[in-house]
Amino acid sequence: MATQDEIQKAVDQFTLNIDVYQHMTYTTQNPPEGMATFSEAIFKCGALIHFHPSIRSILYHFEVAPLQLTPNAYMIAIAMYIACSENGLARLQQSQLNSSIEFIKNSCGSTMYPNICYKTLSSYAGTIKTNPRELANAALSVSLKEVQSTSALVQKFSKGRDLRPREAGAIRDCVETIKDSVDDLQQSLAAMKDLKGPEFEWKMSDILTWMSAALTNEDTCMDNFEGYGMNVKIKDTVRGCIVRVSQLTSNALAFINKLKY
Repeated sequence: MATQDEIQKAVDQFTLNIDVYQHMTYTTQNPPEGMATFSEAIFKCGALIHFHPSIRSILYHFEVAPLQLTPNAYMIAIAMYIACSENGLARLQQSQLNSSIEFIKNSCGSTMYPNICYKTLSSYAGTIKTNPRELANAALSVSLKEVQSTSALVQKFSKGRDLRPREAGAIRDCVETIKDSVDDLQQSLAAMKDLKGPEFEWKMSDILTWMSAALTNEDTCMDNFEGYGMNVKIKDTVRGCIVRVSQLTSNALAFINKLKY
């Protein structure tokens, strides 16, 4: 129970321009004329909460001030506030997600391969939002993961025992060129994380060089599988992966090209 001295100390501390008294004969819902009562716990805590408009309207209707609420009633009000807030937050998040998805769709529409662009980047909407740099980062990350997957596949084929000489040579060369592409994209992604400051143009030049080299390496790998005398299954599988990788890398390069300091 708060003493009158404790009450007065709080009044002085918070410079309250009111008279506050300790009363035990009135309930918080039935104060004397011209006075308001509130619970000791609320008074001691000095808790304030930005009530949802619907809750404020209810309190106003019943002529109850927030500090007049009992601790239990206060907890109920907080629960109502959280529920209302989360509902509003969910709507806000959905609105932001829709804006991000629309941004990704429009951005992908300007690339050479819009379908694979949107299909692979739409799941990153929460990260990308409407930020061109985050879009470029996501596109580059997707391209790198795809190149790494293709590299592992080609290396697996290189260990086959029934390869013809031409197949073995094409796969061996492809292992090297795809490995170079992985290195190029990894360097690009690392540089993108620190793409700012007075060295922006210099770093951007390096990134564009690495990205272009990655595209060239991917094309070189695909060229190795041209012509006859190749295992059709291996040829179609590798070429299919390389085509996909090249399209993703091309899209990432397009987004990076649009970045400005």
